[in-house]
Amino acid sequence: MDKTIYSIDGRDCLLYSTGKPAYMLVQPVDDHDREVLDEQVTAIAEASQLPFVFVAFPVVDWNGELSPWDSPAVFGPDDFGHGAAGTLYFVENELLPAVRTQFHLSDEVPVILGGYSLAALFSLWSGWQTDIFSAVAAASPSVWFPGWLDYARQQQPMTKAVYLSLGDREERTRNPIMATVGGCIRQQYAHLEILPHIQTTLEWNKGNHFQHTGQRCAKAFAWCMSALAKETDGASSTRG
Repeated sequence: MDKTIYSIDGRDCLLYSTGKPAYMLVQPVDDHDREVLDEQVTAIAEASQLPFVFVAFPVVDWNGELSPWDSPAVFGPDDFGHGAAGTLYFVENELLPAVRTQFHLSDEVPVILGGYSLAALFSLWSGWQTDIFSAVAAASPSVWFPGWLDYARQQQPMTKAVYLSLGDREERTRNPIMATVGGCIRQQYAHLEILPHIQTTLEWNKGNHFQHTGQRCAKAFAWCMSALAKETDGASSTRG
């Protein structure tokens, strides 16, 4: 597997590639995510025989750059901002074209956007904004985020597949807002299940929110690639 640092619009992104990519995987990361990326991408490659390029782009202001709208702080001193639109603009207009040019990829190569925690919520929100992402890999997403579930129910997702997961101890927290995450993700999954033309799953992992983050993201991306591959195979069989 090749690993390189590639500067895109001033951001030093990490690129991993396994041959001529059939999929592009994109993930916003912080310093903790970067520490487990080698293990995570190796796990994706082991779980799937499909070649891919994995792009991790750094996020400095986590609460500001990944939040879809302003909201008061839920933990710690920092409020949530409304920078998700700007981050999505960067992904669509800077990152994706640069990676496609670097690897000579056509627009037909499916793009999977994913992440962990608030980055997973950003990925979900992005899947509601544009059809450029074929699948969303949301590992332990912050679906407790104030206003998110109402927004998700009122709008139609534009992606083809959504992976959801949660640790089985994540809702056991003293924080009253974050304690709603179990009920929220069950509602999110139930809503997606009834929508036509959306492949979805909800996987429960052992542990709390801070355990095995790289492994959980790897399972999310691998499932999305598998789901899209099955859809492509099914369409080919129908045409045949």
